[in-house]
Amino acid sequence: MQASRIDTTIPHSARVWNYWLGGKDNYQIDRDAGDDFAAKCPEIIPLATLSRQFLVRAVRYLVTEAGIRQFLDVGTGLPTMDNTHEVAQLAAPECRVVYVDNDPMVLAHARALLVNTTPQGVTAYVAADMHEPDQIVGDAKNILNFTEPIGVLFMGVLGHVADYDEARSIVATVMGATPSGSHLTLWDGTDTSEDLVRANADYAETGGVPYIPRSPEQIDGYFDGLEKVEPGLVPVSRWRAEIAGGDADAVEVAGYGAVARKP
Repeated sequence: MQASRIDTTIPHSARVWNYWLGGKDNYQIDRDAGDDFAAKCPEIIPLATLSRQFLVRAVRYLVTEAGIRQFLDVGTGLPTMDNTHEVAQLAAPECRVVYVDNDPMVLAHARALLVNTTPQGVTAYVAADMHEPDQIVGDAKNILNFTEPIGVLFMGVLGHVADYDEARSIVATVMGATPSGSHLTLWDGTDTSEDLVRANADYAETGGVPYIPRSPEQIDGYFDGLEKVEPGLVPVSRWRAEIAGGDADAVEVAGYGAVARKP
């Protein structure tokens, strides 16, 4: 994973997302693409923020209420704030977190920034492609105990899998390797916003990896065979919004998510 493989001539979704979240790990090409996208779809900025808040609430729930102490975060993206290991280890210092990504820039930053926050916990990463779930599971087994419940996260990344059936298969393969009591936390962009659909179609023309917003019903399909935690599949701003306080749940965003337990 050499730095020379980092292509700065086309925008990259992880870097664009980092820009939207106020990070500094991006290039001018990413900022230009992000500004163009936001001009066509202004809701993307609150979606970026609210989806990160959903991650925080979901991970805290998994640690404090579901008793999860192991996490597998697939499609990590660039570190910003309130990363999975930080939230988990703050709630329970012994938590073990494995991040998965195949982007050289993400992995370079993971080495520098995704470090343990407590002496008791473990924070690690594996270089693997989301399209190869068997490899993800195999590498994660070197760090996590797959006989104990695991919190699996797919946070806004499955839209990059062009074929919906393949996306479902990826989730099913990873969850199939986990034991009873494991949880799936997942959100993705939805086609409930014409602006979001149009902006993503235009983004694909830049040469960046396309992202396909799907229907809430399709996103719900990722949770087949699992028991969704209340309030079920909802816009990310509304998932346990009472914990967030304020008027987060009043913000309509085209991103739906849920947390679900494997029986």
